[in-house]
Amino acid sequence: MRVVVVGATGNVGTSVVEALARDDLVTSIVGLARRDPHHRWRPAKTAFASVDVGDDDLGPHFAGADAVVHLAWRFQPTHDPLFTWHVNVEGSERVFAAVAAAGVPALVYASSVGAYSPARGVVDESWPTDSMPVAAYGREKAYVERVLDAFEARHPAVRVVRLRPAFIFKEQAASEQRRLFAGPLLPRQLLRPGRLPVVPYPAGLRFQAVHSTDVADAYRRAVTTPVHGAFNIAAEPLIDRKRVGEVLEAHTVPLPASLVRLAVAAAWHARLVPADPALLDLALSLPILDVTRARRELGWVPRFSATDALRSALVGMADNAGFVTPPLEKSTAGVG
Repeated sequence: MRVVVVGATGNVGTSVVEALARDDLVTSIVGLARRDPHHRWRPAKTAFASVDVGDDDLGPHFAGADAVVHLAWRFQPTHDPLFTWHVNVEGSERVFAAVAAAGVPALVYASSVGAYSPARGVVDESWPTDSMPVAAYGREKAYVERVLDAFEARHPAVRVVRLRPAFIFKEQAASEQRRLFAGPLLPRQLLRPGRLPVVPYPAGLRFQAVHSTDVADAYRRAVTTPVHGAFNIAAEPLIDRKRVGEVLEAHTVPLPASLVRLAVAAAWHARLVPADPALLDLALSLPILDVTRARRELGWVPRFSATDALRSALVGMADNAGFVTPPLEKSTAGVG
């Protein structure tokens, strides 16, 4: 199989490329990214090309491919939603159109738990994907789901798979995630377990997590297995205030979510943090994912627990961990 990975150098992309490179069914990989890793990272069977999904011609890269995995996504700048819409939504439309034009038989798309409509209970893949329109990330993920609905109707011969994972962590992506969501003012060393005796925590926040390498295994299986449709991807246990306290080895104190939102909004408007308050609203509304279908049809079983994944991210942030690809490079500024 010849597989094209769009967005090959980020948190998930690096893990997906490595998972595909280990699979005997995959003979060659084309990694597309805005910034080429410049020979610093050369996994087996893989060639890289510098491509911007929002503007560049994708056709030559998709020609002859057996599958395209579309992972490319921009979280920032949150103060410029028209820019993220152009890259994430219009860029996805361009990827899908290029898949059809090149006659690629399989498309695997990176959706998200953030695409789901709000719910407090457990949901399977049939739950509506209308998200929360006020949150740019959820709004864009939900819109692309509708784009894919139309794509499948127009191109029934293309096998379309949508993975909807929970929060994805690994140690090598920790510096990037700190830059994207917390900003440079968060002291890294405070994230090391045992450093803080008390940690404030938004009341009602609970979420699922999964390690990047486990998500990559799900993508590999989606590429090489004749499945179609949506698959929830998450590990156990559910992360809540108690679990966060255990990971940080700290006592967690619940704060009203409205108060936390006010603080985040003030910091975001002052451009002190990159994550906007609507992202907190989205996180508080997320459902719990039922992963039965992924286990049954993909044979997918995570190797890492959700707490392992979260711990790897926090330790990585404390150590300023990174990787050799441009998106995952270590932070060069900020509070140590």
